[in-house]
Amino acid sequence: MNNPVTRKRDDADLAPRRQDADDRAMALDLPPADLSEAMRASFAKCDEKIGFVPNVLRAYAHDNAKLEAFAAFYNDLMLAPSGLSKLEREMIAVAVSSQNRCYYCLTAHGAAVRRLSGDPVLGELMAMNYRAADLEPRHRAMLDFAVALTETPWLVEEADREELREAGFSERDIWDIAAVASFFNMSNRMASAVDMRPNRAYHDEAR
Repeated sequence: MNNPVTRKRDDADLAPRRQDADDRAMALDLPPADLSEAMRASFAKCDEKIGFVPNVLRAYAHDNAKLEAFAAFYNDLMLAPSGLSKLEREMIAVAVSSQNRCYYCLTAHGAAVRRLSGDPVLGELMAMNYRAADLEPRHRAMLDFAVALTETPWLVEEADREELREAGFSERDIWDIAAVASFFNMSNRMASAVDMRPNRAYHDEAR
C-alpha cells in the first residue's frame, strides 16, 4: 500500500517545468504570409529598436491584410497624439487585461507600464488590482470607466461619462479611453482564443 507521507515528500521534490521552452507565438499552426514591404520594414524596425518582433505581430503575420489592419489600429490608438499620455493608455490596457486574465497582454503591457512610469510597483498594481494603487483621481476615474466597460458595458450611462468630465477629461479623451478599453477587450479575447504567448523579454523588462 502506498504511504501518503512518502508520496507527499516525493511530490515536494519535483521541480516545476521551465515555462519558457516553447518559442511559438500561438497555438495555431498557420504558415507565415508573404508580407508587404511596409510590414517587412516594420518587423526590421522592431528588431532594431527592441531586439525582437512582438509575438502578437508574428501571430497576425499569417495574413498580411489582417496584420496591416491590426498594426495600423494599434499604432493609432496607442502611439498617435491624444489627450491621454502613452502611459495612461498602457495603464488602461493592463487594467482591462487584468479583468480578462489575458496572459499575453498583461505581460507585454505590464512591461510597458513599468518602463514608461519607471515604477515596477505601479506595473504590478495595474496587473493585480489597480484599486490598491495610490492613484490620482484622474487615473482612478479613467480606470474605473475602462473596467466598467469591460465587465458590464450595458450598464455604462451618462453618469459614468460625467465622472470622467469632472476628473478633467475632454469629450475626445472619453472617446479615446473607450477606444483603448474596447480594443484590448477584443485583443484579450483573440490572444486567449489562440493561446498567444508573450516574448520572453517582456518578463524581464524594467524590473
